[in-house]
Amino acid sequence: MRISTTSCLCPVLVCLCFIQRCYGSSHHLPTKVPSKNQTKLANGETEVHHRPKRGWIWNQFFVLEEHMGPDAQYVGKLHSNSDKGDGTVRYILSGEGAGTIFIINEETGDIHATKSLDRERKTHYVLHAQALDRNTEEALEPKSEFIIKVQDINDNAPKFPDGPFVATVPEMSEVGTSVLQVTATDADDPTYGNSARIVYSILQGQPYFSVDPKTGIIRTALANMDREAREHYTVVIQAKDMAGQVGGLSGSTTINITLTDVNDNPPTFPQKNYQLYVPESAQVGKPVGKIKANDEDLGINADIKYSIINSEGANMFSISTDRDTREGIISLKKPLNYERKKAYTLHIEGMNTHVDPRFSYLGSFKDTATLKITVGDVDEAPVFSMDYYIMDVYENAPSGTEVGTVTARDPDGRNSPVRYFLDSKEEGVRYFRIDESSGLIRTTQPLDREAMPWHNITVMASEVIQTVTAVDKDDFANGQRFSFALPSQLPVNPNFTLKDNEDSSASIIARRRRFNHLTQELYELPIVVWDGGEPSLSGTSTLTLRVCPCQRHGRIRMCQGEAFLSSAGLSTGALIAILLCIVILLAIVVLFITLRRSKKEPLIISEEDIRENVVTYDDEGGGEEDTEAFDIIALRNPAAAEELKFRRDVRPEARKHIEPPRGRRSPSVEPDEVDVHEFIKQRLVEADMDTSVPPYDSLQTYAYEGQGSPTGSISPLDSPGTQSEQDYNYLDDWGPEFQKLAELYGEAESDVTT
Repeated sequence: MRISTTSCLCPVLVCLCFIQRCYGSSHHLPTKVPSKNQTKLANGETEVHHRPKRGWIWNQFFVLEEHMGPDAQYVGKLHSNSDKGDGTVRYILSGEGAGTIFIINEETGDIHATKSLDRERKTHYVLHAQALDRNTEEALEPKSEFIIKVQDINDNAPKFPDGPFVATVPEMSEVGTSVLQVTATDADDPTYGNSARIVYSILQGQPYFSVDPKTGIIRTALANMDREAREHYTVVIQAKDMAGQVGGLSGSTTINITLTDVNDNPPTFPQKNYQLYVPESAQVGKPVGKIKANDEDLGINADIKYSIINSEGANMFSISTDRDTREGIISLKKPLNYERKKAYTLHIEGMNTHVDPRFSYLGSFKDTATLKITVGDVDEAPVFSMDYYIMDVYENAPSGTEVGTVTARDPDGRNSPVRYFLDSKEEGVRYFRIDESSGLIRTTQPLDREAMPWHNITVMASEVIQTVTAVDKDDFANGQRFSFALPSQLPVNPNFTLKDNEDSSASIIARRRRFNHLTQELYELPIVVWDGGEPSLSGTSTLTLRVCPCQRHGRIRMCQGEAFLSSAGLSTGALIAILLCIVILLAIVVLFITLRRSKKEPLIISEEDIRENVVTYDDEGGGEEDTEAFDIIALRNPAAAEELKFRRDVRPEARKHIEPPRGRRSPSVEPDEVDVHEFIKQRLVEADMDTSVPPYDSLQTYAYEGQGSPTGSISPLDSPGTQSEQDYNYLDDWGPEFQKLAELYGEAESDVTT
């Protein structure tokens, strides 16, 4: 049997068929072994002679995938040597797809594919062929196996199975630093043509990154990319088959690249000078303030170590780093004393702890700032001149005998007076008392040495401050004992606080050092007092404190019962401000009146300005009968105006003007009697020569339009003096619509005749 290939196969396959037929291959499956004849050659080798009989001659069949034609696709032809073409041989197929995908013509041996095949689903099919005698159904040839391969076409685009991708690269990396390698896969046959030959290119991400077209390795393409300027980048990579040629299929993926931090930024203080207030009562070893330098880096690259680099500050203060906030915590090493030193200057340095030597060219990774610490004065307790005193007194000495004197002073700068008292916690009989001003201790009764040779007493000293006491009408067996406190339900008073002296009195202590009686003179402080009875009863009172003015050098002036407006709630400063505003308003009024009185009077006080004026009226004139709006007789009769020549500063008397009947003219104002042009010239000369005019400039305008117009005048002033001969009686014949018009013209004619 012989296998012939279809004409659509390439010549190479045909050549392979002939080569395999001539030389044989592993794909040939001989079915019958011929008898062998051996011939011994002269060189001792044996030559074997084969006598071939009928048998299969095989080759692989090829069929194109994705065939979309209307007819079945021709695959190839089977032919047996025993087939003489007389139709006695019948060909049959068995195996994968036989009868469903592949069919064979039993007479000719032609094989066709009836369905469209997909190489990516199945690359080849294994079938078996056999030639039978049509009459006897006996096998003319043994059943043999052959393969039909599905030939690939470019019907699959490259894909990135693992995308999208996330990658990182250190900032400030050199150009060409590898970031990530992406790989695309193509389901087409990589051994056939360029269907699976992929080329990579970058669609988005330039000029920051590039991609190798063959390997898909993404690299940095721009030097000194700074994370602090931009941290995230989006890169889109395309993979295209057919070696990137036109018509190739393509796929893309996204890579989100993040720049990781390196230590390329030094720490910097936001400002170079800082100030800090620390009271002298601050505890040693406790934080008193903090300072922070900013670093744009992240993680360990932003770790900062703070230090005090000058001896003045390092002797009194220490600084440490808070790892969470990266702040410098300033603590006190030694006690502060406002009276000895009121201010300290600290030079603080902040330095990175992890420095990258690659960026040493950027400079030193540290910064300095100056911190000025101001020591606040605190009201300190008095200090005794000695820690303990030993005094002697004779036994049986009378009551009031002086035992000794203790001395304490106020360590504050103001050196306030000191008040002495015995500790009220000591129980038992009191044998001694102390003068609260001088500190002199006296006996309260005679002492017995044999009964008690030693007496230990505790003396307390406090600054002279205001104290409050309470009274109770109840009778207590052990004496009256009171406790004092501020109301707990009220907010903390920012000006004053209260200290229970535990001797049935309380001291009022100022929270701040300075008060100004001009700003606020009176303060109110509610105080709650409890008695020592069972059950304990309490009461609340309001203490009013007055701020008194002081003399120079801080000496206190005794507060006098000065009058104040407590009911109105106005302080002295407010009253002064109100009085000052009133004085300013009075001054403005007086100045305004003075300016109005000193205003200059006009040069000429007259109801009528003698200058020529043009007065514009927006009302409509009354027509020919309106003779009061403007009288032009002066222009038509210059002689009549001469009498008013030198009386221009006198208001003219009202004159009654009688208009001549309509249609007639006055004989004294004929248009040709006077030349208006000459009259205007005359008035111009008079205005130039007149010495009685006011001293200011005056503009007098005279214009002459001329005379003798060929069209004549349409003004009723120049109309002929003859009356109209028009007869309006015919209007009566026009009907009732014109009756009113006829009456009006009839009345007008009647008036003219009269």
